[in-house]
Amino acid sequence: MYIILYLLLGLFTGTLSGLFGIGGAVIIIPTLVLLFKFNQHMAQGTTLALMIPPIGLLAALTYYKQGFVDFKIAGLICLGFFIGGLIGAKVAVQIPDQILKKMFGFFLLLVSLKMIFTK
Repeated sequence: MYIILYLLLGLFTGTLSGLFGIGGAVIIIPTLVLLFKFNQHMAQGTTLALMIPPIGLLAALTYYKQGFVDFKIAGLICLGFFIGGLIGAKVAVQIPDQILKKMFGFFLLLVSLKMIFTK
C-alpha cells in the first residue's frame, strides 16, 4: 500500500515542481514527517537521495524549448549546491531531530511570508 502512496507523492510533487519551479523538498519533507511518520533526519536524507538521478530533466527540457533556461547560471548554482549540500548535511546530522524540524518549519514560514507579502 505504501508503494502506491510514495508514487503518488512523487507524482504530485513532480507536477507542482514543473508547474511552479519549486524544489520538491518543500512538499516531500513535510509529507514524510507528518503523514509517513519519518523523523526529520530520515525525511531530509531520503529527499536528498531523490536528487541523485536527473529528476527535473524532462521539466527543464520543456522550459529550455521555450527559451527559459540559462545553463551558465544553472551550472554555477549546481556547483555551489554540490558543495553546500555537503556542508549542510555535515551540520544537520549534528542537530537534534526536534530542533532540526523546527528550523525547517521556520524556514518554510519565512519563505511563505516573503512570497505572500512581496509585490
